[in-house]
Amino acid sequence: MVVATCVISLELGDVQSLKEKRSILRSIIARLRQEFNLSVAEVDSHDSWGLAVIGLAAVGNDKGYVHGLMEKAVAWITEHRPDVPIGDYSIEFI
Repeated sequence: MVVATCVISLELGDVQSLKEKRSILRSIIARLRQEFNLSVAEVDSHDSWGLAVIGLAAVGNDKGYVHGLMEKAVAWITEHRPDVPIGDYSIEFI
């Protein structure tokens, strides 16, 4: 069994309120869950308007497959949400 986690920092430059930030994050989180069947949650910077940190998790039998799934999720954010640039991300295996 392979467990992979991915932590992604999102830059929310034009956000003017926490309500707006939550709206953007709800949209991204719901789509990542739907498209990739991942567990996704906001894990840090809860009170910061300009930054969001989300965590993704997946379990599988093949390390290469799970790693590819995480890379595809990061690529999806870059491609489908150009208004929310990725500052940094890291993938780890447990």
